[in-house]
Amino acid sequence: MNIIEYENYQEKLNHHSSPFPYLTYPCSIPHDFTQVPLHWHDEIEFVYIKKGTGMVAVDFSNLEVTAGDIVFICPGQLHAIAQLGQHSMEYENIIFPLSLLNSRQSDTAWENWLAPIALRCHHLIACLHPDMLPYPDISSCLDQIDEIRRTFPDAYELLIKGKLFELFYLLHHHNLVIAPGSVDPVRHRSQEKALEKSRQILKYMEQHYQDTLSIKKMAEAVGFSQSHFMKFFKNTFGTSFTAYLNDYRLTMASRLLLASEDSILTVAAESGFENLSYFNRRFKERFGITPREFRQQNMPESRDQPR
Repeated sequence: MNIIEYENYQEKLNHHSSPFPYLTYPCSIPHDFTQVPLHWHDEIEFVYIKKGTGMVAVDFSNLEVTAGDIVFICPGQLHAIAQLGQHSMEYENIIFPLSLLNSRQSDTAWENWLAPIALRCHHLIACLHPDMLPYPDISSCLDQIDEIRRTFPDAYELLIKGKLFELFYLLHHHNLVIAPGSVDPVRHRSQEKALEKSRQILKYMEQHYQDTLSIKKMAEAVGFSQSHFMKFFKNTFGTSFTAYLNDYRLTMASRLLLASEDSILTVAAESGFENLSYFNRRFKERFGITPREFRQQNMPESRDQPR
């Protein structure tokens, strides 16, 4: 997998380049990358753990996941994937737009059961574990789709759609689709407002992390006073804005080091660091080695071969 595919907080997945927009990526942490930063997108995403143990965060709730677990991430939900301690994790990343299952004409199957998920009125259970009753049937749907995608028989698109309809039927049948505001609507509205502000913050950071970003600029971008922005960010993200921004920039730098042959100076500048010595120091604090050593140790074998 090309690790730059997770470069942005709000992933911009170009489904138009695929004849059928059901996309899967085999991923490994930390082999492919040490973490997938907090981000969001309009597609639905399943994270199907194949081997090992790791951490997946969904709307700031941390889930410790292990082989067999399936994490469901609905459109617009904030999520991140990270290494847990020294453990490694292999997983299948499945992403597709729910509109794949929509029809052009009025359709009660869409309106009653899928549209509420697409519109963020309902969401799916965060994680399905192998010891849960619905697991065998639901995991079987994904396994069968993987087999379909291995051979791509004629009319494979119909088979995949059929399995996805079956999967969502099972999720509804087993009451794994949740209306978040049904228990405490006031608290739900408050949480949704906080999540929407968080999405705005992440989107602005994604678009401007290479620039000089001040707390004043960020506060103005989301309609907060500076003091309120700092308090909101600390309470929501669990760290200061400056620390979070630096961490994100370092993540982007680590990917650029492996995805390009640009100089360390160029990588630092493209990641938002104006001072090379400061970049080198912060990078070593984060990864334990210098940027040059990081590139040498993690460079794909194909790039090690003489040309």
